Amino acid sequence: MDTTAVVLEQPEQLRLACLALDAAKDDDVVVAVDWSGISTGTERLLWTGRMPAFPGMGYPLVPGYESVGHVLAAGPASGHAVGTPVFVPGARCFGEVRGLFGGAASRLVVPGSRVVELDGGLGDRGVLLALAATAYHAVAGGGKRADIHPPDLIVGHGVLGRLLARMTVVAGYPPPTVWEREASRRDGALDYPVLDPDDDPKRNYRAIYDVSGDASVLDTLIARLAPGGEIVLAGFYSQPLHFNFAPAFMREAQIRCAAEWQRPDLLAVRELAEAGRLSLDGLITHHEDATAAASAYRTAFGDLQCLKMVLDWRTLQ
Repeated sequence: MDTTAVVLEQPEQLRLACLALDAAKDDDVVVAVDWSGISTGTERLLWTGRMPAFPGMGYPLVPGYESVGHVLAAGPASGHAVGTPVFVPGARCFGEVRGLFGGAASRLVVPGSRVVELDGGLGDRGVLLALAATAYHAVAGGGKRADIHPPDLIVGHGVLGRLLARMTVVAGYPPPTVWEREASRRDGALDYPVLDPDDDPKRNYRAIYDVSGDASVLDTLIARLAPGGEIVLAGFYSQPLHFNFAPAFMREAQIRCAAEWQRPDLLAVRELAEAGRLSLDGLITHHEDATAAASAYRTAFGDLQCLKMVLDWRTLQ
């Protein structure tokens, strides 16, 4: 079986290609992808060639970890039925072409244990579940800590920042403040304020969550911490992070890295979204047919008005 996939041959060299899929095993499903999202974090780094050393890194590769489709064929041990709507967090099924993360294709072969069934009502908004799980994991800490404070300041009002803010409000915590320097991105807030950092005089934040991906931001954030406060690095950083020790020492600052989301995080946000508690509305701003993938990637990475670009694969199934 073949698939049409986005292939990054080299940085900024992208094409659609017909690739042979690995043969499905008894515990696999074949998924016909309806929509896939373009990540402006990790996929941008793959596009520009600035991705840090990462397991499986190398070109050519198939990117993408935000795919929604339906089961086209199901192995007897897969645990799924044909026709079931599913979320797919990427795949490795393209032979010698790397799947990093392998979700941007018209068809995928994936272990049934990796996909998550959906009720179908989310439609293309289902691609946002990976970012929602990222936000959830940052706050929940993978369920391994009970002393994590929810954000009272979030840095960055892209999709991840918006989801993190919405999730904080849904959980019943006081609305966080969100910083965003780009004026055109300050709209779309739901029950929380969005400010230019220069307009915010507060300097006693207890928990600051950075989703900007800006490696130079630590000194600025440390200066806004309350004594004993915590900075959570929830973005993805291509450059080394550094900070001046004395201000951090005086505040006894804590710095925590939010790791990659896990399956329990994905299941939790699916439940919140399908129950209508977590809104995914207003976050997808652009759609393109998958045949226009090259221009879609340029728009996703170059247009500040583009929060989330979604590729539509239905014409290529």
